[in-house]
Order: sequence, then structure tokens, then C-alpha cells
Amino acid sequence: MNGDGDSLSNRDFLRLASFIESYSGIKMPSAKKVMVEGRLRRRVRALGLSSLDAYCRALFDEGKLENETVSLINSVTTNKTDFFRELTHFRYLVDVALPDLLSRSPRAGLDHPLKVWSAACSNGAEPYSLAMTLNDFGQSLRGFRFLVMATDISSDVLAVALEAIYPEDMVVPVPEEMRRRYILRSRDETRRTVRIAADIRTKVHFGRLNLMDEHYPVDDDIDIIFCRNILIYFDRPTQEAVIQRLSRHLRRGGYFFVGHTESIAGFSLPLQPVANAVFQRR
Repeated sequence: MNGDGDSLSNRDFLRLASFIESYSGIKMPSAKKVMVEGRLRRRVRALGLSSLDAYCRALFDEGKLENETVSLINSVTTNKTDFFRELTHFRYLVDVALPDLLSRSPRAGLDHPLKVWSAACSNGAEPYSLAMTLNDFGQSLRGFRFLVMATDISSDVLAVALEAIYPEDMVVPVPEEMRRRYILRSRDETRRTVRIAADIRTKVHFGRLNLMDEHYPVDDDIDIIFCRNILIYFDRPTQEAVIQRLSRHLRRGGYFFVGHTESIAGFSLPLQPVANAVFQRR
């Protein structure tokens, strides 16, 4: 059976939870069993299998789903995000971080583009918010250039981010002046969708990246890293290991942002706190 009554045995859930955590770092406590069942039923139907039990047998015992990992991770990852989420970070960026970076290196953004990395970008709301903010900031600086790199483990949300089309109500948090400049409304008024303007889309480069990898194919002179609201899904040792790896790509004096509900206190890191959930590379 593959209806809503289909369920995972405790053994299969534990096997899935262990696999998901070892691959992605994301914890799957027993409280998420119903959520995992609901999402994997779609994979059962897509693959033409009879049940969740058959799915787990094919995945773990029969070796029939060798290319299933990306789809499995796409299915179980949570991608809650908003434009200009935790607005104080964007204000800090404009009022403190960017002026400080330019004072340290006056030619930053001129001789070479200022580099910003959104390390868990989800559907693109965060990196596009960053690109709008940087574009506005650079209006008064002749020749200012920047690049936003955006990565995520989910290929599904990256496809949404690349298309850059969103429900109209999702861009409500975007400041009004930015909405006028950077948000395009659909010509078909019945669709109630918007698209990010091309001059912002071209400033953001997307790619798939698993934060559990030992090495990241990313430049080692990043000026600003946003890694927000993903660490809460990892255990403490994984959080520290991920931030250590990310920090290797942050230039000295560069800024590192985490989510307001996330703590990295007690970790041995080359970062010092400078504001709420904001750190600077020593």
C-alpha cells in the first residue's frame, strides 16, 4: 500500500535517520517520524513502489536506488526562509560591517568585488536580500562591485532560487523602495507572482554544496558569510566542525552571521562576537 496509512517501522525510521544525519548533518529525532513518512510517500509514488517498507528495502537492502540520495535529502529538508529575515542583520551590514570592511581596505569592491556567501540559501530569499542591500549600498560608491555566492544542499530549492519567481505576498518584507526597483510583477494579474529583477539575479551565483563535506570548492577570501538558521538542525560537534570549515574561507576582519536563536558559545573558533549573532574573523 502507498496511501496515507502507510508507515515506517521503527527499524526503518532509525536507518533513515542515521543515513540522513551522516550525509547532511541534519538530526531526525523520533518526533519527526510522521513528517518523514508524509514526505517520503511522495517518493514512493514517484518511484512506483508499493510502500515505505519497499522503499527502505530498495534503498538499504537491495541497492536499487543508488541515485536516490539527492531526492531523499530534498524530501526531508526544511526550507523555511523569508526575504530580509532577521532585519537587524541587514541594518548591521549597512551601518557597521560594510563601512568597516571598506575602511580596512578602501579599494574593496573596486579593485576586486566584495564577496558574500549565503551558505544555506534555501529558495534564494536570503541571497537576493543581500544583493539588494549591497546594490543599494554601492550606489554612492563609484565602481563598487560585489558578488553573492549562494549554496544549499537541496537541488529543489536551488531550482526555485534560480528561477527567482515568488508568490506576491512573500516579498512583503522587502523595503518599499527596493520593491519598486528590484521586484517585477507578473503581467498576468491572476497569477499574483513576482520575479527578482535581472540586475539583481545576475549578481547571485547559485551552486549545490553539502556543509558536511570536508572541503568546500569556494574562494578563501570571502568578506561576509551568512550561515543562519541551519545550525539548529545539527548537533553541537557538527555545528563546530561546520563553522570551522566555513571560517577557513573568511578573510581576516571578515564578518560571520548566524541566526538569532543559534549559539556558538564555547566553540574553539577564530571568531569574536561583535553584535547579536554577528562575529568577526580575528
